[in-house]
Amino acid sequence: MKSLSFLFIVVLNLFVNILACGQVKVACIGASITYGATIENREQNCYPAQLQKMLGSGYKVTNYGVSGATLTRNGNLPYWNTKQYRAVCSNLPDVIVIDLGGNDAKLINRAHFNEFDGDYRDLIKSLKQLPSHPRILMLSAMMSFVKDTSQIWGEVIAKRINPMIQQVAYTEKIELLDMYTPFINKEELFSDKLHPNKEGAGIMAAAVYTELTQKRDKAYNIFNNINLPLKLSSFYSYECADFIFEGRSCKVVRPKLAAEGHPWIWRARFWAHEPQTDIALLQRGFHIVYCDVAELLGNDESISIWNKYYDLLGQSGLSKKAVMEGMSRGGVYVFNWAAANPNKVACVYVDNPLLNIPSWAKKFTNKDDVKDVMFLAFKADYQLKSDDDILNFKGSPVDKVKRIAKGHYPILILCADADEEVSPQDNTLLFEQKLKKINRNITIIHKPGFKHHPHSLPNPAPIVDFILKSTGYAI
Repeated sequence: MKSLSFLFIVVLNLFVNILACGQVKVACIGASITYGATIENREQNCYPAQLQKMLGSGYKVTNYGVSGATLTRNGNLPYWNTKQYRAVCSNLPDVIVIDLGGNDAKLINRAHFNEFDGDYRDLIKSLKQLPSHPRILMLSAMMSFVKDTSQIWGEVIAKRINPMIQQVAYTEKIELLDMYTPFINKEELFSDKLHPNKEGAGIMAAAVYTELTQKRDKAYNIFNNINLPLKLSSFYSYECADFIFEGRSCKVVRPKLAAEGHPWIWRARFWAHEPQTDIALLQRGFHIVYCDVAELLGNDESISIWNKYYDLLGQSGLSKKAVMEGMSRGGVYVFNWAAANPNKVACVYVDNPLLNIPSWAKKFTNKDDVKDVMFLAFKADYQLKSDDDILNFKGSPVDKVKRIAKGHYPILILCADADEEVSPQDNTLLFEQKLKKINRNITIIHKPGFKHHPHSLPNPAPIVDFILKSTGYAI
């Protein structure tokens, strides 16, 4: 009987080892947040443990977190010198997730900022050289709500640490997940102002899970398909190509790994202003594009140029339908193009949008000496002469509601209820009223008490979720 029991154990162990051999090994490198400091039942509720539950039996996730560890070699507790770092190297993981840099924001470690870039790049190179050739994901440093400026101070993370992490990710061509923005308005998830609780760890785990499991087209590189001289630079760690098309300045930012189907978002105006939505979508495999037609205010010339730009992007492999994004007068550009191209739009997100040009322009009428550049451009764009021409102008999005509605695409508007530049009553609310008259739904997120600026939301999750659901990329 004993021999049979022993044989059963041997066979069971052998079976377990066989199963383990087929698992994808994920190594979570980091400091106290990775370790799970302050989380009740840390072993089950830290972010690597929750990631394991999400990924399932096909993966083996190991927590290599070391509380207090620094990225820099000369920090007060270098991760380089830990047994966990040596264990990562010896266990040959298939995927490595790095969450380091937060402790480098402490006053005691800030003297080594000039070493941060080189040390991080050396760490990545040491991991790239492992025989398992692991896929590497970097996490930006998380928001800190600690008020003690000698400790892990949020200002230092935002203005020094995370820009350095972005530069390393760009230089080394490593995937980067934003862990700062999703927590910027989530102080209630930090019992000690520094470490996320179980729910916060779950948000981290979900972001890594999505990155590991979303289907991507690893072979696609749009830059290879644009047959124009390109100048490359970094856009928050992502490659941005600048080029001239039809005499206009254009940009395309490509994700590290494109989502299947090659989705994209078209920024109408004000490039890189409040970019948090764009960055979040890049992380999900979207491309970001821009074609500067300022200041044509959605006239026929601008639509013609954009039509040609759309054709170029389609020939370069992007999907047939674009996500349109417009802030302020960008709303005119977005909807005037959408009205002319209703079947080429996946969804629209506009923010404190100008949708009724005469409501803005009327403040310049009955004046002898108007020098406002935008107003003068508007008159020239549409060949308007008199005040009556301006006040009776019918080329705004509010005048094209039926044509816009033909596309049957979802529409989201962020509306600052105290907007002093673009009257909500004469623009967003009038537009909404006209759409509802023809039984067309629209989503409006009101921002009570807010003025025209700032645009967007500090944490753009509601905007991003809307776009992902509208385009079929929600997970």
